[in-house]
Amino acid sequence: IFNTNNLWVNLRAVKRVMDNDGMDLEIIVNNKVSDAGEAVIQLETAVGAAIKHFKNAHGINVPRSRFLPVKSCSDLLLITSDLYLLEHGRLVMNPQRMFLSTPVIKLGDHFKKVAAFQKRFRSIPEMLELDHLTVAGDVSFGRGVILRGTVIIVANEGAKIELPDGTILENKLVSGNLQLTDH
Repeated sequence: IFNTNNLWVNLRAVKRVMDNDGMDLEIIVNNKVSDAGEAVIQLETAVGAAIKHFKNAHGINVPRSRFLPVKSCSDLLLITSDLYLLEHGRLVMNPQRMFLSTPVIKLGDHFKKVAAFQKRFRSIPEMLELDHLTVAGDVSFGRGVILRGTVIIVANEGAKIELPDGTILENKLVSGNLQLTDH
């Protein structure tokens, strides 16, 4: 299995291959749902499979410590949190984190798109002591929220949960409908 998020190619080599037989790449059928809720089929090719068409091609195995993929808003929450620090242009695990592993983050459908994700966080919560976070439904986070241990937040269908500024949740299950207002 060859998986990559980064390819470096010599354009002369690509031209040479295309001028000869070209590349016969397998088509991958990807069933998806559009923003409008319509079922669509996305056709794509795995560009990494093209490596077989080039002589002396090389793959490089990059350790996870140097490669932090962001393929979902759950991944985005991890790397924008206090779990990571930026040192000399690299994201590194915050040494204040007691555990070597990152917490499990599962954000529901309301957080799927980056714009929705950004709208739901007034600021990214503190997560240094977090083990697991699951969020489902219409949930928003105020500024300065702290999450520790295992936190599960579930807004019921048609309900809304708004965590106010400064909320601290440690090993908590929050469900139903919650709106707190300062007065």
